Amino acid sequence: MVWLSFEDDLPYRPARVLVAGTSGSGKSTLARHLAAVLELRYVELDALHHGLNWTPRPEFADDVARFAAEPRWATEWQYPSVRELLADRADLLIFLDLSRRVVMARVVRRTLGRRLRHTELWNGNVEPPLHTIVCDREHIIRWAWRTHHDHLPRVAECVEQHQTLPVVRLRTPGQIEEWLAGPLNRVT
Repeated sequence: MVWLSFEDDLPYRPARVLVAGTSGSGKSTLARHLAAVLELRYVELDALHHGLNWTPRPEFADDVARFAAEPRWATEWQYPSVRELLADRADLLIFLDLSRRVVMARVVRRTLGRRLRHTELWNGNVEPPLHTIVCDREHIIRWAWRTHHDHLPRVAECVEQHQTLPVVRLRTPGQIEEWLAGPLNRVT
């Protein structure tokens, strides 16, 4: 396994990229950006997972298996039922290991903005009313707070199981920008 920092060059131009991190860390934004820069297909896992009324789509795992078999893609590394499948196919994992302060500011700003604008997310779903932050343990803001530190052990376990998978650990927004301008820019 190869742990890389924001300064380290990539060993090759990646074709199947996963972006890991807690809710609100910027996984989707970075995966979408990497797909554009590296000319990969971007697949948003939330759009495949969430059906009407936030119910999981029964065909989710099959949809993920189908795109994971393709030669070139970028997506988020989430949802336990498909994490292993995606890690088996990936050739680069980006780990957004941002501070709780940064993540919470992002997830609160994003959630409030989506709710106030009534932004449709996936398959007709919108953010729930703001009062659910208090009464719903699974509300995205509470989820991000509660699961913030779950990702380092999960990535470490992935690394043990996929010892040739390079992992770029980015710990600040500045490191993300430097990595995009430096090591990623040198392989594009």
